[in-house]
Amino acid sequence: MLAVHFGAGNIGRGFIGQLLHQAGYKICFVDVSDELVAEINRRQEYTVSLASEEKTTFTIHNVTALLSKDEEAVAEAIASADLVTTAVGPNILKFIAPVIAKGIQKRIKAEGKALNVIACENMIGGSSALKSFVYESLNEEEQKQATLVIGFPDAAVDRIVPLQKHDDKLWVTVEPFYEWVVNQSQVLGAVPQVEGITYVSDLGPFIERKLFTVNTGHAAVAYLGYLLKLGSIDQAIQNSYVLDMTEKVLHETGALLIAKHHFDSKQHEEYIHKIIKRFKNPYISDEVTRVGRSPIRKLSAKDRLVGPALQALEYGITPSALSLVIAAALLFDSKDDPEAAEIQSHIKENGIEAAIQKYTGISSASPLFALILETYKKVKSQINSASI
Repeated sequence: MLAVHFGAGNIGRGFIGQLLHQAGYKICFVDVSDELVAEINRRQEYTVSLASEEKTTFTIHNVTALLSKDEEAVAEAIASADLVTTAVGPNILKFIAPVIAKGIQKRIKAEGKALNVIACENMIGGSSALKSFVYESLNEEEQKQATLVIGFPDAAVDRIVPLQKHDDKLWVTVEPFYEWVVNQSQVLGAVPQVEGITYVSDLGPFIERKLFTVNTGHAAVAYLGYLLKLGSIDQAIQNSYVLDMTEKVLHETGALLIAKHHFDSKQHEEYIHKIIKRFKNPYISDEVTRVGRSPIRKLSAKDRLVGPALQALEYGITPSALSLVIAAALLFDSKDDPEAAEIQSHIKENGIEAAIQKYTGISSASPLFALILETYKKVKSQINSASI
C-alpha cells in the first residue's frame, strides 16, 4: 500500500508518518525542502522518539520523498496511491491543491479505485477546505467524476511536537499522547485501516473538544506565561497563577462543550486533567513565544479564544477567564512575530477599542467586548505598575 503525504516536517514524520508506517503503508513524502527530500531518499528511514522517561524509539522505514515542484512525479504518485494525507499548515493547502488535482485527473483517466485525501491540519474542516481548492483546478466534468471516487474526509488531529534540534536531521521527538479522529461518513470506498485513527459519524464535537481544550489551553499557558516573563510552556504551567487561570479557562470551555455536545461531565473532567498533564510533561520544552505566535489568527472569531467565548455567552456562561487570555493575546508583543507587531501598531494608532473589533470581530455592543476591554485595561495597569 502506498500513502502520499504532503509535509515531511516534524508533525508529518513524527505523527502521521509513524501511524501510516505501523499500518503497513509505504510512504512517499512530498516537501519543498531539497535537503530534507534528499536525506529521506538517501536513507529511506528515520527515527521517532517519545518525549517520556523511557525515551522509546521507533524506526520508520520504507519511505521515499519527492520535491513538490516535481509536479509530474507527484501527480503520478497520487494517481497510484491508496491514501493521501497532509500536514503542511492551513495556509499552505491552497498551494498543494493544484498538484493534487493533477493526480486526480490522472487517476480518473486511468479509472483508478476510490481514494481518500485527509488533511491533518490544526483547523476545522481542513479536508473540506482542501477539496474546494482542488476543485478550482478541475473542470465541471472532472469535478463530477471526482465526487464519485475521491473522498475528502475531515479530521481532527492532536499531538504535541515540540521545537527541537537534533544532529540527525530526520530524528523527531513527539509526546506519547496522540489523537486522530476522522469523519467516516465522508470516506469513499474502503475505510483506511490505520490503527490509531478513530472513525466517527459526526466530527464536529471532537474538533471543538480538541480546539477548545488543547489549543485554547495551550494558548492560555503561552499568553499568560509571556505576561509573567516565563520563557517556556513547562515553566509557565508550573506557575500557580498560570495553572489556576488555565484550569478556569478549560472549565469555561468544558461547560460549553458539555452543554452543546452533551459530553459526559466526568469524562470531560478527566480529559481536562489529561491535557494539563500533557502541558506539564518535563520532557517537552516549548517556548511561549512559539506557541503564542500568530495572534491575529488565534484571536479570529472562530478560533480557540474568541470562538468559545462567544459561544459560552449563548449558553449563559460568563467567559471571564477566556476574556483574560484574549486580553493577554492583545498584549502579546513578541518582537519576532509580525502579527504581534501589527496588533501593537494598530492599538497605538487607533486605540484598544478599535483593535478589539478589528482582530476579534466582536461588536462594541456585545457584552464580551465590554468584558475584554475592562480586563485588558486592568491587566495593562498591572503591567505598568509591575504588579503582575
